[in-house]
Amino acid sequence: MREKVTAPAVAASAISLPAVGERELRLDLFRGLALWLIFIDHLPPNLLTWFTIRNYGFSDATEIFIFISGYTAAFVYGRAMLESGFVVATARILRRAWQIYVAHVFLFTIFLAEISYVATSFENPLYSEEMGIMDFLKQPDVTIVQALLLRFRPVNMDVLPLYIVLMASLPLILLSMRWKPDVTLGLSVLLYAVTWEFDLYFSAYPNGFWAFNPLAWQLLFVFGAWCALGGAKRMSRILSSPVTLWVCFVYLFASFCVTLTWYLPQLGHLIPRQLEQWIYPIDKTDLDVLRFAHFLALAAITVRFLPREWPGLKSPWLKPLILCGQHSLEIFCLGVFLAFAGHFVLAEVSGGAALHAMISLSGILIMWGVAWVISWYKHVADKGGPRKGARSNADLAGGG
Repeated sequence: MREKVTAPAVAASAISLPAVGERELRLDLFRGLALWLIFIDHLPPNLLTWFTIRNYGFSDATEIFIFISGYTAAFVYGRAMLESGFVVATARILRRAWQIYVAHVFLFTIFLAEISYVATSFENPLYSEEMGIMDFLKQPDVTIVQALLLRFRPVNMDVLPLYIVLMASLPLILLSMRWKPDVTLGLSVLLYAVTWEFDLYFSAYPNGFWAFNPLAWQLLFVFGAWCALGGAKRMSRILSSPVTLWVCFVYLFASFCVTLTWYLPQLGHLIPRQLEQWIYPIDKTDLDVLRFAHFLALAAITVRFLPREWPGLKSPWLKPLILCGQHSLEIFCLGVFLAFAGHFVLAEVSGGAALHAMISLSGILIMWGVAWVISWYKHVADKGGPRKGARSNADLAGGG
């Protein structure tokens, strides 16, 4: 049986951790939801696209995924740092970062093979151009090296490199939070501000910059870690305030009104010109503050109306989402592969809205099925092994 953290060990640190127990199913639920939404958003626009959050506000599923990744990673490895020390925890974190890196390289290889096969078989080079692999076909030797350095990425393969960089920086984040959590969050905000002020970025190959700038997106990751290590508990009074609730609702409604003008240009005149000049462009690459605030508003309302002990989390209707969230790395990679397959089918076959819906639902069912198989296999492996149940908390850091 796993030993609980002793009171002196926790008291000696500036951070606080919840007691060891069952998985936080809300995290699995919303991470699974984020994976489904990312898959749908990677497909050509269709009926299900209108059910993704990016059409109703400034943020999208990427913010959900990065925040939960920071929260779960800090929860697991923060406990490891308290129990086993900095060196052991760092070794475990870097091992997880290496696993994600290997998954990224494997996905890159399969994705290239998938696109190249389709482009060659159907004699349509537009697939290669649209998916951003033309440079690979021209200079495969140089491009492969750049891909291994995370500087070259085809379309839809930008999230994992960001995740790898953030996970690699986690040991320093946790060490700093063990000292002063609030100061660490403040330093993260400072880095975010400096990135915007001086236009700092990671360069990409053959030109340009990363689609998700780690220097800016680290704020969301660090904020998730800060919440996991006691920050959420310290904010409980603010989150339970009626004023906070109404501010969140007003902001979400205002962002919805602005988003509505993107799809109904005739409503654009309702937004004052000065306000337009202030809010645009709403930059995703550098995590615009309006996107961050939109996510915070969604998170505050979710925490308010969806408590940890909500009975619905045990509902079989939500089980598919939770299963996908528990194996996020595998399901994310599968989703990227399925998104291009769906894109290819929709480009080659004229089927209208019905085919769009069928492709989207089929992809979601495949993701659920694979998550169920992985969960079943791990359950059987743990049941027959000497460390039954030992995965329950460790898997939180990467979902599988």
